[in-house]
Amino acid sequence: MALSLSQHPSFSGRPGPVLVIVADGVGVAPAGPSNAVTEASTPTLDLLTASELYTELAAHGPAVGLPTDDDMGNSEVGHNALGAGRIFAQGAKLVNKALASGAIFETDVWKQAVECGAANTLHLLGLHSNGGVHSTTEHLYQLLRRAADEGVTSCAVHILHDGRDVAQRSALTYIQQTEAVLSEINAAGASDGHERNFRIASGGGRMTITMDRYEADWDMVERGYLCHTHGEGPVFASATDAVETMYAETDKGDQYLGRFVVGDAAKQPVGAMHDGDAVLLFNYRGDRSIEISRAYEEADFDVFDRAGANGEQHPDVFYAGMLQYDGDALIPKRYLVDPPAIDRTMGEFLCAEGVRSFAISETQKFGHVTYFWNGNKSGYINESLETYVEIPSDNVEFDTTPAMKVREITAETIDLLRSGEYQFGRLNFPSGDMVGHTGHLHATVEAMEVIDECMAQLVEVIDELGGVIIYTADHGNADVMYTVDSSGDKHPKTSHTLSPVPFAIHDPNYDGEYHMVDAAPGDAHGLANVAATVFNLLGFVAPDDYLQPLITF
Repeated sequence: MALSLSQHPSFSGRPGPVLVIVADGVGVAPAGPSNAVTEASTPTLDLLTASELYTELAAHGPAVGLPTDDDMGNSEVGHNALGAGRIFAQGAKLVNKALASGAIFETDVWKQAVECGAANTLHLLGLHSNGGVHSTTEHLYQLLRRAADEGVTSCAVHILHDGRDVAQRSALTYIQQTEAVLSEINAAGASDGHERNFRIASGGGRMTITMDRYEADWDMVERGYLCHTHGEGPVFASATDAVETMYAETDKGDQYLGRFVVGDAAKQPVGAMHDGDAVLLFNYRGDRSIEISRAYEEADFDVFDRAGANGEQHPDVFYAGMLQYDGDALIPKRYLVDPPAIDRTMGEFLCAEGVRSFAISETQKFGHVTYFWNGNKSGYINESLETYVEIPSDNVEFDTTPAMKVREITAETIDLLRSGEYQFGRLNFPSGDMVGHTGHLHATVEAMEVIDECMAQLVEVIDELGGVIIYTADHGNADVMYTVDSSGDKHPKTSHTLSPVPFAIHDPNYDGEYHMVDAAPGDAHGLANVAATVFNLLGFVAPDDYLQPLITF
């Protein structure tokens, strides 16, 4: 059925464009010395958040399709909600349901992976924490136990340290927990006459190997691929030995630790991959799973040489993901759980109405205002109506460049706005999140001040053009930069928060035509309410099944 929008009966929009600004990772938390958002000097943001056209939105848990209120929001689900205008069950929730019902183990993909694992080796690869943003160790443990029950006797686990969605140096805790599960599985096999060899085989920090996104740093993927596949990297007796050694050599958090390989007594890798093996990526989030999936799955892959240092060729493995990470590009072709089917997105409706729009960010968040915003679909909806601008990110630790590319994003956005070609635009300022993830308070304060500087420029241009700005965020992060224990010691907090996020409208022509809607008692508005609000400010009535707008006329 063709999509269409009705004209709003009492509001035809403003003469200028509507611009949505997503300040990634900028949540709302009590002011204090650990809050980089309130510690920064931000006069422009202060005016926006003090206006009558301001409210706060839920950006975690069920409000964005995650299982419980204990589940942190993230950029993926946040941008899905912003672009879809409705709440869809997301990765963790979908996987939880499939595991609880056992449906995941009835799939042909699981059965074939187990068959390969029973004859050769099953490899499980993924982010190794209970952070719940990309994966959880609980899912890993359920897969391990079921594989053992179904006859797999050789299983190699390839772990990626987190230190970003969980405590900065928590890798040893997760390794200890996983080693206990592996020992339990191996001991159970020995007691009933089925010898098993379930072990940790390789790993490294998530920002050092394997988990690149948006093709920002293929060298990361190459390092990870060669480490997991061919066993290339420093060899240690165990994962614990590897992490303890690296902790003694650097003060960096887990996410930046180097790669390692677990070796036997002869220092040969215990989990190199071979023809006939199966490889399952147990991450459910898509953005940092696509490139490594391509490296394993594509027969004609040519981004880097997959041959090992000793001439080992790319093995013929059965590869699958927890979900399909890119539904348009069909990456990967085999997967265990169907991803959310997000349809009828904001962008699809606007294209159907002939509205010209743009989306812009730097590489680190470019896919969030395009791929995720468009319901996990890559490419344009209608290239004749849309312009997507990617500004290349620097491959650095972002606390060293707190401004990131915020000024460049702003300058390009101003050119797009002044061109007069666009009625709607969206941008992502990545630094509140990316710098916030480093745990460096002062760098994140600086990042916030650059955002404020650029917001002032955008407000000035929108005033000039008679448009509207919507300022919001996708989840919290920069709002809590450290915690303090009972002894008074500070601990950097690198993960997202459960904080609400700001929502402010700046409308230079505002004359009381509309006002903010109060949420019903006990029922906070969330990010999915933003889309209907955008439609209204563009002069349209939102589709009936979209969540209600945040304004009323």
